[in-house]
Amino acid sequence: MKILYNDGHVDECPAELELEVLRHSGAHIMAQAVKRLYPDVHFAYGPATEKGFYYDIDPGERSIGEEDLPAIEKEMKKIVKENLPFKVYALPREEAIALMKERGEIYKVEHIGDLPEDAVITFYQQGDYIDMCVGPHLTYTKALKAFKLTAVSGAYWKNDQKNKMLTRLNGVAFRTQEELEEYETRVAEAKSRDHRKIGKDMRLFMTSDLVGKGMPMFLPRGYQVWQQLENYIREMEVMLGYQHVLTPCVGTVQLYQTSGHWEHYRDNMFPAMEVEGEQFVLRPMNCPHHMMIYANQPHSYRDLPIRIGEIAHDFRFESSDTLKGIERGRHFCQNDAHLFVTPEQIKDEVGNVVNLIFDVYKDFGITDYRCVLSLRDPEDKVKYHQDDAMWEKAETALREVLVELGIEFTEEIGEAAFYGPKLDVNVQPAVGAEYTLSTCQLDFCLPAKFDLTYTDRDGSEKTPVVLHRAILGSLDRFMAYLIEETKGSFPVWLAPVQVKVLPVSEKSLDYADEVYQELRRAHIRVELDDRNEKIGYKIRGARQEDKVPYMIIVGEKEVADGTISVRERATDQTHSDTTEAFIARILEEIRNYSR
Repeated sequence: MKILYNDGHVDECPAELELEVLRHSGAHIMAQAVKRLYPDVHFAYGPATEKGFYYDIDPGERSIGEEDLPAIEKEMKKIVKENLPFKVYALPREEAIALMKERGEIYKVEHIGDLPEDAVITFYQQGDYIDMCVGPHLTYTKALKAFKLTAVSGAYWKNDQKNKMLTRLNGVAFRTQEELEEYETRVAEAKSRDHRKIGKDMRLFMTSDLVGKGMPMFLPRGYQVWQQLENYIREMEVMLGYQHVLTPCVGTVQLYQTSGHWEHYRDNMFPAMEVEGEQFVLRPMNCPHHMMIYANQPHSYRDLPIRIGEIAHDFRFESSDTLKGIERGRHFCQNDAHLFVTPEQIKDEVGNVVNLIFDVYKDFGITDYRCVLSLRDPEDKVKYHQDDAMWEKAETALREVLVELGIEFTEEIGEAAFYGPKLDVNVQPAVGAEYTLSTCQLDFCLPAKFDLTYTDRDGSEKTPVVLHRAILGSLDRFMAYLIEETKGSFPVWLAPVQVKVLPVSEKSLDYADEVYQELRRAHIRVELDDRNEKIGYKIRGARQEDKVPYMIIVGEKEVADGTISVRERATDQTHSDTTEAFIARILEEIRNYSR
């Protein structure tokens, strides 16, 4: 494949650039198609990405949505078939500005203003479409053989929330049609696992723009799952000596100024609100509150470690284009804890946190993960608390602990918290890119900011070290992860409805109700489907829509024998049992967190 560079020469495309050039050229061809269909639009940025390409546009008075993508894609195919040549040329700054003004490209004009005075400003043209770009690009439009438009979303101009919200048109491009078809297969699989669709179908949670974007609400069934996760992790923590607290969802601006979050994290926080002359914010994290709980009374070295845990409601102002169901919202609940330790206790406590993470992963069958030591970027003077000695001490300490514990890890620069390095455990979900599920952060910074102390053996006052840790991360994201891993087929202990009792007809309804009441008395989450529907319809609904682990089918034979027919979701097999024996078996599965 030959490509056109911005100095005008044509050459064979290096293998490592091939997809980038295809996708970048796809963005230009898409923009040309949009311009043909909607002449009044204005274009902002249109780069290639790791997975495809996009173009941010200002559609003016009209709107462009998902329903417009087929027409745009059809026009793109026409442009490809026309086999238009790509041409490139450079213009002096003033001529470049004049050209963009003439074509009504107000965002391009502003972009030119952001470039250095000596910048070479180049333009690529195919047919009647001209775009300011550094390239490289294809030599002819026909070389774009496999592409598809995928979504419409929103994006702020220059990624700044203070600027206008633009419309982002997304697409993908590949070398061959076969690669595109493989991609579409992966997308279909991802859709079948999308926790937003499954959550809606199973009636687990809902969202409402009237309530607010990124503010999911858990319905009764979803809250059952949420509560089981909360109970599970709290019991694990209690056995390890954690003390659980409850703290407010707001704090004063002064609290976050003290912690440093106001300086380093303010853009991700909701705006301050003033009440009686004092400013408050919705909290984005819980560490400042827990610091104050520690400071509430004096401590001796004998008291440490102190492990403070909380299932805490937090709020972060995430950009609307990043919101994704309960995986990423503006409100979420962290399985948070802060461990106040002496320097000598760091190794043991980090080891205990790591063991807890891996024990939890074993219970949930999580095996595809990797450990990352996230470090600061010393060149970034804005993101991180500036104290080189503290950072050297903290990073060295955490690295040495991980080595001593025999944990395999990689190191990544620029991924630390603003106050200290951290161990991140990243999972690879069934679909999509990996993300951090669990974390353990080493902090010498915040304890000093809050003047936290303990009395050491020699009577001197020392500053404790704090471990920030989250095992399930946020319960919301962990639940989204489980939904997509299992396609909603939760293990019996976690399932919102563990058993459905399905009477075959009205003749067996009374006996079915007796079975239902017996299961309820055993504290099993059970529903009775007493609708006047055929049994096959009830079974399909329970298995495919509600994803219930066990269905109890009650007909005239079961009534006569005093038994039940148990149909298992996992095997789709049915066997006869007594109610008592079934209850004993399912309770054992629940106690053992059976998968």
